[in-house]
Amino acid sequence: MIEANEWITPYLEEVFSKLDGEDIVVKAAGYSLFAGGKRMRPALMHASAVMLGKYGVTPEDIAMYAGALEMIHTYSLIHDDLPSMDNDDLRRGRPTCHKAYGESYAILAGDMLLNTAHEVLLQLAVKGEKYAKASYNVSSLAGIGGMIGGQSIDLSSEEKKIPLELLYELQKKKTGALIEAAVTTPFFLSSAPDKIYDLLKEYADHLGLAFQIKDDILDVEADQEKLGKSTGKDERDDKSTFVTLLGLDEAKKKLNEEEDSCKRVLDCLRNDGLNVSDLEQLTIFNLKRDY
Repeated sequence: MIEANEWITPYLEEVFSKLDGEDIVVKAAGYSLFAGGKRMRPALMHASAVMLGKYGVTPEDIAMYAGALEMIHTYSLIHDDLPSMDNDDLRRGRPTCHKAYGESYAILAGDMLLNTAHEVLLQLAVKGEKYAKASYNVSSLAGIGGMIGGQSIDLSSEEKKIPLELLYELQKKKTGALIEAAVTTPFFLSSAPDKIYDLLKEYADHLGLAFQIKDDILDVEADQEKLGKSTGKDERDDKSTFVTLLGLDEAKKKLNEEEDSCKRVLDCLRNDGLNVSDLEQLTIFNLKRDY
């Protein structure tokens, strides 16, 4: 399995080298984008592309999509940490963007990352229909029907206990949508049959849910220094999470169920002659991670 930072960081650095490095907004955006992190979404996109190699797609084909997706993800973190949102002071082991650069520049840094990502996606879209479909897949899953829609539900659910069904919808959009974009985008550049897309989407649905449940558990159990962000903030903010609604033990049981579902879907892909080893490793990583 590729070390995602080694693969995607040079591309992101190339994008930033073309920008005005003295502009404070660019500095603020770079502060967050190059702060490390798991790079889970680029890793998933790379693994999906490798798996679909027999259908004519390569990791090089999707590098710009992965870079755009990571910029979108980072913009969402910058905005999510703002005082008007989650009001967090720590991200990836250091002060959040608004703590380091001020709230106004943090907002603009997030805007810049989102806009730059869409510039990249537009550059790709004009190459042809399959590239346009891949670009649209990323864009749409980042929008109101995906991540932004999930954030909207999250804000409207603060300081109240919400039904479990609404929590599933919230997390399918807020966390799961960008994971779906990572896993499914390579499909649009491939010649794979539609049933492969259906399996990729099903895998992404289960992995996105597992990823969020693991985050909810870590908010309770993890060491803050190791986690790189504030712990206990779900209880502090009186948020509905899988831990607060199900209890810690049931949340762990649900996590294992979702991981098992991931493995089941990967077995189906393997039975179609695909090498799923990288996606398997990422599934296991999510189950065992402590940050």
